[in-house]
Amino acid sequence: MAGLTLVTADGDLVELRRGDDGFDGAVVHLGALGVVVSVILDLVPSFDVSQRVYENQPFQALDDHFTGLMASGYSVSLFTDWRAPRLTQLWIKQRLDVPPSAVSQASWFTAMPAPAARNPVPGASPDACTQQLGVPGRWYDRLPHFRPQFKPSAGHELQSEYLLPVAHAVPALHALTEIRDRLAPVLQICEIRAIAADRLWLSSCYRQDSVAFHFTWIADTAAVLPVVTLAERQLAPFAPRPHWGKVFTTSAEDLRDRYERLPDFLDLMRRLDPSGKFRNAYTARFLGV
Repeated sequence: MAGLTLVTADGDLVELRRGDDGFDGAVVHLGALGVVVSVILDLVPSFDVSQRVYENQPFQALDDHFTGLMASGYSVSLFTDWRAPRLTQLWIKQRLDVPPSAVSQASWFTAMPAPAARNPVPGASPDACTQQLGVPGRWYDRLPHFRPQFKPSAGHELQSEYLLPVAHAVPALHALTEIRDRLAPVLQICEIRAIAADRLWLSSCYRQDSVAFHFTWIADTAAVLPVVTLAERQLAPFAPRPHWGKVFTTSAEDLRDRYERLPDFLDLMRRLDPSGKFRNAYTARFLGV
């Protein structure tokens, strides 16, 4: 994003552009600064992508080859249901104007190409998913896992996501493997992906290249919440940042420790919304205001 316009609580228009004071704090603002009425986006020329799905790669290969695997395509998603120490699926999306990776030819890569279209959620219909099997298409028809006219994912679910420094990806994977017997019964699927660092104060990727562990849970809050807490306990040594809009039980104190620019964001809140019109129970609980 290169710019945005906010309507503040007083009805004023505030325009912020990249480089302006407060811009990096305003892009991810949890609704606490005002109402976004326009944005300016950075765009790149359209490009074509193909995607292939592979199945059943043992976790063991990730110990030495996680970085290579995540770099094997323009976008790479690893999926597991935690029912065994293996990836159920790997979705590798490759730009057609970039030489393809040879990872599928490596001796350690034992996953098999899926013989037909797949849905990341076990047992779900692939009809909802974007085209696979290496068929080329525009980026907007391949980079999403799901077609826009269908519900994404399972459609009836809870979600959690934790982002931590990419250097901790493999140790975090091992930590979660220790509790896979607790994860699997309440899980539909888990996706692991890498995300580049940014400079946005409340972004989960603030100043760190990150690995995301995304959990699609069953729609049973009472059964899921204890497992969410357990997963957070396993990931705690790696200082994970939870996705602000998904299910988490991380304490406000831990959040303050993990977002070094949070004090600056609170100052920005007081400047743009001095009367606290946009404050609510969520900001009170997690931001301390």
